[in-house]
Amino acid sequence: MAKYIILIYGDAKQWEAMTPAQQEANEAAHAAFRDAGGSRVLGGHELELAPMATTLRTDGADGVTTTDGPFLEAKEAVGGYYLVEAADLDEVLALAARLPEVHVAHSGVEIRPIIDHG
Repeated sequence: MAKYIILIYGDAKQWEAMTPAQQEANEAAHAAFRDAGGSRVLGGHELELAPMATTLRTDGADGVTTTDGPFLEAKEAVGGYYLVEAADLDEVLALAARLPEVHVAHSGVEIRPIIDHG
């Protein structure tokens, strides 16, 4: 079995503007995703919004500069992730299609295989 990370992207302003009913529906959809995935879902978390990020970069002089906020200015940012185990990409695609972020205009998901260095 291979491992994949599903990165959930979206517009933080849209997420913040969700009504309580929309938030409940979103949470219910994620619960349904986790139920459908069962033991294939190895983990996952919702992340704080992008403005809460801290970025580290080289300062060009063998040092490090710390900056509040995300590295890239973008409308969409990573809002959460799931780590899943599946036989192949097709299995992950079918599971990820259940995520609510796939079905709204302001967000989407990215799937990447995990490299096993062990």
